[in-house]
Amino acid sequence: MIKLISWNVNGLRAVAKKGDFGNILAVSPDILCLQETKCEAEQLSEEVRNPAGYFSYFSHSKMRKGYSGVAVFTKKKPEKVEEGMGVSDMDKEGRLLVLYYPVFGLLNCYFPNGGGGAERLKYKLEFYDNFLKFIEKLRKKGHKVIVCGDVNTAHEEVDLARPKENEKNTGFLPEERAWIDELIYSGYVDIYRHLHPHTKDAYTYWDMKTSARSRNVGWRIDYFFVSPDLLKSVKSATIMHDFYGSDHCPIVLELK
Repeated sequence: MIKLISWNVNGLRAVAKKGDFGNILAVSPDILCLQETKCEAEQLSEEVRNPAGYFSYFSHSKMRKGYSGVAVFTKKKPEKVEEGMGVSDMDKEGRLLVLYYPVFGLLNCYFPNGGGGAERLKYKLEFYDNFLKFIEKLRKKGHKVIVCGDVNTAHEEVDLARPKENEKNTGFLPEERAWIDELIYSGYVDIYRHLHPHTKDAYTYWDMKTSARSRNVGWRIDYFFVSPDLLKSVKSATIMHDFYGSDHCPIVLELK
Protein backbone atom coordinates (compact mmCIF):
# COMPACT_ATOMS: atom_id res chain seq x y z
CA MET A 1 0.00 0.00 0.00
CA ILE A 2 1.10 3.56 -0.72
CA LYS A 3 -0.11 6.44 1.44
CA LEU A 4 0.04 9.94 -0.06
CA ILE A 5 -0.73 13.06 1.94
CA SER A 6 -1.24 16.53 0.48
CA TRP A 7 -1.32 19.62 2.70
CA ASN A 8 -1.23 23.38 2.20
CA VAL A 9 0.88 24.35 5.20
CA ASN A 10 0.60 28.15 4.79
CA GLY A 11 4.27 28.49 5.72
CA LEU A 12 6.52 25.47 6.30
CA ARG A 13 8.81 27.24 8.76
CA ALA A 14 5.84 28.18 10.96
CA VAL A 15 4.44 24.64 10.81
CA ALA A 16 7.84 23.18 11.70
CA LYS A 17 8.28 25.59 14.60
CA LYS A 18 4.93 24.56 16.07
CA GLY A 19 5.82 20.86 15.75
CA ASP A 20 3.15 20.09 13.18
CA PHE A 21 5.63 19.04 10.49
CA GLY A 22 6.90 16.35 12.86
CA ASN A 23 3.29 15.41 13.62
CA ILE A 24 2.39 14.87 9.97
CA LEU A 25 5.55 12.79 9.39
CA ALA A 26 4.56 10.71 12.43
CA VAL A 27 1.54 9.55 10.39
CA SER A 28 4.22 7.91 8.17
CA PRO A 29 3.12 8.90 4.67
CA ASP A 30 5.04 7.25 1.86
CA ILE A 31 4.82 10.57 0.00
CA LEU A 32 4.09 13.93 1.61
CA CYS A 33 3.23 16.83 -0.71
CA LEU A 34 3.19 20.33 0.73
CA GLN A 35 1.99 23.58 -0.81
CA GLU A 36 2.45 27.25 0.08
CA THR A 37 5.74 26.51 1.82
CA LYS A 38 6.75 30.21 1.57
CA CYS A 39 10.48 29.50 1.81
CA GLU A 40 13.61 28.24 0.11
CA ALA A 41 15.16 24.95 1.18
CA GLU A 42 18.21 26.79 2.58
CA GLN A 43 15.97 28.60 5.08
CA LEU A 44 14.91 25.33 6.72
CA SER A 45 16.59 23.44 9.51
CA GLU A 46 18.39 20.22 8.59
CA GLU A 47 15.64 18.10 10.26
CA VAL A 48 13.00 19.69 8.05
CA ARG A 49 15.09 19.90 4.90
CA ASN A 50 16.24 16.26 5.14
CA PRO A 51 14.01 14.32 7.54
CA ALA A 52 15.21 10.80 8.33
CA GLY A 53 13.86 8.18 5.93
CA TYR A 54 12.83 10.63 3.20
CA PHE A 55 14.19 12.11 0.00
CA SER A 56 13.13 15.76 -0.26
CA TYR A 57 12.50 18.12 -3.18
CA PHE A 58 11.63 21.82 -3.19
CA SER A 59 10.51 24.52 -5.58
CA HIS A 60 10.32 28.16 -4.47
CA SER A 61 9.20 31.43 -5.99
CA LYS A 62 11.94 33.12 -8.03
CA MET A 63 9.95 36.37 -7.96
CA ARG A 64 9.56 37.22 -4.32
CA LYS A 65 10.58 35.71 -1.01
CA GLY A 66 8.06 34.16 1.37
CA TYR A 67 5.58 33.46 -1.43
CA SER A 68 4.02 30.25 -2.84
CA GLY A 69 6.41 27.26 -3.06
CA VAL A 70 5.94 23.48 -2.92
CA ALA A 71 7.83 20.55 -1.40
CA VAL A 72 7.69 16.76 -1.60
CA PHE A 73 9.07 14.25 0.91
CA THR A 74 9.16 10.67 -0.36
CA LYS A 75 10.37 7.38 1.11
CA LYS A 76 11.10 5.94 -2.32
CA LYS A 77 13.40 7.90 -4.60
CA PRO A 78 11.63 8.85 -7.84
CA GLU A 79 13.18 8.05 -11.21
CA LYS A 80 13.12 11.73 -12.15
CA VAL A 81 11.98 15.08 -10.70
CA GLU A 82 11.03 18.21 -12.65
CA GLU A 83 10.19 21.74 -11.57
CA GLY A 84 7.35 23.47 -13.40
CA MET A 85 5.55 22.70 -16.65
CA GLY A 86 7.80 24.42 -19.16
CA VAL A 87 5.99 27.78 -19.15
CA SER A 88 8.57 30.25 -17.86
CA ASP A 89 6.12 32.98 -16.85
CA MET A 90 4.31 30.50 -14.60
CA ASP A 91 7.18 28.29 -13.48
CA LYS A 92 8.97 31.22 -11.82
CA GLU A 93 6.35 31.27 -9.05
CA GLY A 94 7.49 27.84 -7.78
CA ARG A 95 4.11 26.16 -7.91
CA LEU A 96 4.77 22.70 -9.33
CA LEU A 97 6.92 19.64 -8.72
CA VAL A 98 6.59 16.58 -10.96
CA LEU A 99 7.91 13.26 -9.64
CA TYR A 100 8.12 10.24 -11.92
CA TYR A 101 7.76 6.82 -10.34
CA PRO A 102 7.55 3.44 -12.13
CA VAL A 103 3.80 3.22 -11.41
CA PHE A 104 2.68 6.85 -11.90
CA GLY A 105 3.66 10.45 -12.41
CA LEU A 106 2.85 12.65 -9.40
CA LEU A 107 2.17 16.37 -9.74
CA ASN A 108 2.20 18.40 -6.53
CA CYS A 109 0.74 21.80 -7.40
CA TYR A 110 -0.16 25.00 -5.60
CA PHE A 111 -2.56 26.61 -8.06
CA PRO A 112 -2.84 30.42 -8.09
CA ASN A 113 -5.49 32.25 -6.11
CA GLY A 114 -7.65 34.41 -8.39
CA GLY A 115 -7.98 37.24 -5.85
CA GLY A 116 -6.41 40.66 -6.28
CA GLY A 117 -8.11 41.84 -9.46
CA ALA A 118 -8.89 40.86 -13.04
CA GLU A 119 -5.23 40.33 -14.03
CA ARG A 120 -4.68 37.74 -11.36
CA LEU A 121 -7.88 35.89 -12.22
CA LYS A 122 -6.76 35.84 -15.87
CA TYR A 123 -3.39 34.45 -14.75
CA LYS A 124 -5.10 31.72 -12.69
CA LEU A 125 -7.26 30.63 -15.65
CA GLU A 126 -4.23 30.61 -17.98
CA PHE A 127 -2.31 28.55 -15.41
CA TYR A 128 -5.23 26.08 -15.30
CA ASP A 129 -5.24 25.73 -19.10
CA ASN A 130 -1.48 25.25 -19.34
CA PHE A 131 -1.56 22.71 -16.54
CA LEU A 132 -4.23 20.60 -18.25
CA LYS A 133 -2.25 20.64 -21.50
CA PHE A 134 0.85 19.55 -19.57
CA ILE A 135 -0.79 16.57 -17.84
CA GLU A 136 -2.44 15.49 -21.09
CA LYS A 137 1.04 15.37 -22.65
CA LEU A 138 2.19 13.14 -19.80
CA ARG A 139 -0.71 10.79 -20.37
CA LYS A 140 0.02 10.62 -24.09
CA LYS A 141 3.56 9.55 -23.17
CA GLY A 142 2.03 6.61 -21.27
CA HIS A 143 2.16 7.94 -17.69
CA LYS A 144 -0.60 7.22 -15.21
CA VAL A 145 -1.20 10.54 -13.43
CA ILE A 146 -1.91 11.69 -9.88
CA VAL A 147 -2.52 15.40 -9.31
CA CYS A 148 -2.63 16.74 -5.78
CA GLY A 149 -2.64 20.12 -4.13
CA ASP A 150 -4.53 23.29 -3.40
CA VAL A 151 -6.59 24.02 -6.53
CA ASN A 152 -8.03 27.20 -4.96
CA THR A 153 -11.51 26.47 -6.35
CA ALA A 154 -14.51 24.65 -4.88
CA HIS A 155 -16.14 22.61 -7.63
CA GLU A 156 -19.80 22.19 -6.66
CA GLU A 157 -22.19 23.77 -4.15
CA VAL A 158 -21.64 20.79 -1.82
CA ASP A 159 -17.95 21.75 -1.66
CA LEU A 160 -18.41 24.93 0.37
CA ALA A 161 -20.55 25.94 3.30
CA ARG A 162 -22.00 29.10 1.75
CA PRO A 163 -22.32 28.68 -2.02
CA LYS A 164 -24.93 31.40 -2.63
CA GLU A 165 -22.92 34.08 -0.82
CA ASN A 166 -19.80 33.18 -2.81
CA GLU A 167 -21.16 32.96 -6.35
CA LYS A 168 -19.34 36.15 -7.32
CA ASN A 169 -16.19 35.52 -5.32
CA THR A 170 -12.97 34.01 -6.61
CA GLY A 171 -12.73 30.36 -5.68
CA PHE A 172 -16.31 29.73 -6.77
CA LEU A 173 -16.69 31.70 -9.99
CA PRO A 174 -18.37 29.89 -12.92
CA GLU A 175 -15.23 30.16 -15.07
CA GLU A 176 -13.05 28.67 -12.32
CA ARG A 177 -15.48 25.82 -11.69
CA ALA A 178 -15.78 25.20 -15.44
CA TRP A 179 -12.09 24.29 -15.55
CA ILE A 180 -12.64 21.51 -12.99
CA ASP A 181 -15.53 20.34 -15.21
CA GLU A 182 -13.07 20.25 -18.11
CA LEU A 183 -10.50 18.35 -16.06
CA ILE A 184 -13.11 15.74 -15.13
CA TYR A 185 -14.42 15.64 -18.71
CA SER A 186 -10.85 14.84 -19.78
CA GLY A 187 -11.08 11.71 -17.62
CA TYR A 188 -9.43 12.78 -14.35
CA VAL A 189 -11.31 11.67 -11.25
CA ASP A 190 -11.86 13.83 -8.15
CA ILE A 191 -11.24 10.79 -6.02
CA TYR A 192 -12.70 12.07 -2.74
CA ARG A 193 -16.01 12.96 -4.37
CA HIS A 194 -15.96 9.75 -6.41
CA LEU A 195 -15.73 7.68 -3.22
CA HIS A 196 -17.95 9.94 -1.09
CA PRO A 197 -20.61 11.24 -3.52
CA HIS A 198 -23.16 12.19 -0.86
CA THR A 199 -20.88 13.46 1.93
CA LYS A 200 -21.65 17.02 2.99
CA ASP A 201 -19.77 19.46 5.26
CA ALA A 202 -16.44 17.95 4.15
CA TYR A 203 -14.00 20.84 3.83
CA THR A 204 -10.24 21.34 3.69
CA TYR A 205 -9.89 25.11 4.17
CA TRP A 206 -11.33 27.58 6.67
CA ASP A 207 -10.81 31.33 6.98
CA MET A 208 -8.74 31.97 10.10
CA LYS A 209 -9.77 35.61 10.51
CA THR A 210 -13.39 34.65 11.17
CA SER A 211 -12.62 31.52 13.25
CA ALA A 212 -14.53 29.60 10.59
CA ARG A 213 -13.05 26.22 11.48
CA SER A 214 -14.76 25.98 14.86
CA ARG A 215 -18.09 26.48 13.02
CA ASN A 216 -17.02 24.36 10.02
CA VAL A 217 -17.78 27.18 7.59
CA GLY A 218 -15.29 25.90 5.06
CA TRP A 219 -14.36 25.09 1.49
CA ARG A 220 -13.10 21.90 -0.14
CA ILE A 221 -10.38 23.29 -2.40
CA ASP A 222 -7.64 20.66 -1.89
CA TYR A 223 -7.84 17.62 -4.13
CA PHE A 224 -6.41 14.37 -5.39
CA PHE A 225 -7.25 13.76 -9.04
CA VAL A 226 -6.26 10.46 -10.64
CA SER A 227 -6.25 9.38 -14.26
CA PRO A 228 -8.86 6.65 -14.91
CA ASP A 229 -6.22 3.94 -15.34
CA LEU A 230 -5.38 4.30 -11.62
CA LEU A 231 -8.94 3.98 -10.31
CA LYS A 232 -8.70 0.25 -9.64
CA SER A 233 -5.59 0.88 -7.51
CA VAL A 234 -7.32 3.33 -5.15
CA LYS A 235 -8.06 1.99 -1.68
CA SER A 236 -9.36 5.15 0.04
CA ALA A 237 -9.46 8.95 0.04
CA THR A 238 -9.98 10.83 3.29
CA ILE A 239 -9.77 14.29 4.84
CA MET A 240 -7.82 14.75 8.10
CA HIS A 241 -10.39 17.12 9.63
CA ASP A 242 -8.86 16.92 13.09
CA PHE A 243 -5.31 17.83 12.05
CA TYR A 244 -4.43 21.46 12.81
CA GLY A 245 -1.45 23.71 12.11
CA SER A 246 -2.64 25.62 9.04
CA ASP A 247 -5.80 27.18 7.60
CA HIS A 248 -5.99 23.98 5.50
CA CYS A 249 -6.05 20.39 6.74
CA PRO A 250 -4.24 17.47 5.09
CA ILE A 251 -5.94 15.10 2.67
CA VAL A 252 -5.00 11.44 2.17
CA LEU A 253 -4.98 9.05 -0.79
CA GLU A 254 -4.21 5.36 -0.25
CA LEU A 255 -3.32 3.09 -3.15
CA LYS A 256 -3.37 -0.71 -3.04
